[in-house]
Amino acid sequence: MKVSTTFLSSKDIPKDLMLLDKTDTDYIHVDVMDGKFVSNKTMPFREMKHISDYTSKRLDIHLMVNEPSKYIPLYAELNAEYITFQIEIDEDIEKDLKMIKDYSIKCGLAIKPDTKVSSLIPYLPYLDLILVMSVEPGKGGQSFIVESENKIKEVRALLNSYNLDTIISVDGGINDKTVAMCHDADMVAAGSYIVLSDNFQEKISSLRK
Repeated sequence: MKVSTTFLSSKDIPKDLMLLDKTDTDYIHVDVMDGKFVSNKTMPFREMKHISDYTSKRLDIHLMVNEPSKYIPLYAELNAEYITFQIEIDEDIEKDLKMIKDYSIKCGLAIKPDTKVSSLIPYLPYLDLILVMSVEPGKGGQSFIVESENKIKEVRALLNSYNLDTIISVDGGINDKTVAMCHDADMVAAGSYIVLSDNFQEKISSLRK
């Protein structure tokens, strides 16, 4: 199981990024919120762009915004492996996915807990990653929605039916207990479980078992 660590719940972001840089976390998960798609708002890009001053880890960007097309060119400047945005937006999804690909960055779509898995079908040819939200997007520290286990299985079955190797990531309420419900996934995005602990590496390792 790969681990992407989010600093959304961090009390000291620069310090925690430097500590995460010394761990074997696969990615730094960067939550970007515009205060519109979700009620919360993260720091502006002029601050976010300094992430790579503190860590050399590749970034796993998650855009929880109404207009990804405004953010993709900005975050494509960073050390991004993936840029993912929510499928529930009103923009031209295919156009936004192609925009990410044009930057030679892997692209993903995230689905909220109440979004049907079948909505992903038209975009499967473009996707490198599908992010299953196991909480309502917008804030850290929420509890894992148990029904997400079935949703992950449904996404896996969909990918298998098309013989695709798109990876599945799960985001929300991830800890050493709930990770067992993500066994059909390839990666988990974990935040408060790691960054609010006294030993980042120990927590990251506990998610890989």
